[in-house]
Amino acid sequence: MVLTDWFAHNRPMGSHVASLLALSLAWILYGALHSGLAALGTKRWVAGRLPRLVPAYRLLYNLLAGLALLPVLGLLWRHPGPWLWRWHGGPAWVMNGLGLAALGLLLAGSGVYDLEAFLGLRQLRERWEVPGDREPFRVGTLHRYVRHPWYALSLLLLWTRDMNAARLVSALWITGYFILGSRLEESKLVQQFGEAYRDYRTRVPGLLPRPWRTLSREEARRLGGA
Repeated sequence: MVLTDWFAHNRPMGSHVASLLALSLAWILYGALHSGLAALGTKRWVAGRLPRLVPAYRLLYNLLAGLALLPVLGLLWRHPGPWLWRWHGGPAWVMNGLGLAALGLLLAGSGVYDLEAFLGLRQLRERWEVPGDREPFRVGTLHRYVRHPWYALSLLLLWTRDMNAARLVSALWITGYFILGSRLEESKLVQQFGEAYRDYRTRVPGLLPRPWRTLSREEARRLGGA
């Protein structure tokens, strides 16, 4: 079925492979840029060399990340490749239900975060002189089950969709980036919150919920507040 779809396209097999390789390279470059700009070393360099840029750094980071994503999305749209699988009937209802649940939890869970600071507007308005986050360590409802709920829910939403070749390549790269990115993020959180985060990390899984490793509301409140 998959092989038939490959040959059903008018473009030669080599052209499909070249498109997927270009898409992979685009995701690698995007991930390197995204992580490099988010690194503490980069932020400290900016603070030392370009201190006037510090209040606008988060906002500029988000804008640049959004602009850098456009070429990747362009490749996805222009060279989708053949369909590898599409959900029908009962499985489609299940997958779409899971996707909607993930999207709903993403929207509901956004209240835990300071979205103004996430976007970079607070830093610019208050003229922050030191880059980095100022939010206290808090354990929200979703954080009682996984340490990175936005990553986990985004992956659930991603993998419940119909999948063509370009989407599959993208899903694999995004999954790998989330795994690596969550570890890089945690190294910063340990530096920021110390023993409190180390304790939390030993008791709650990273991306995949496990019923035997969750926090009660009281435990979450003691660690950082629910």
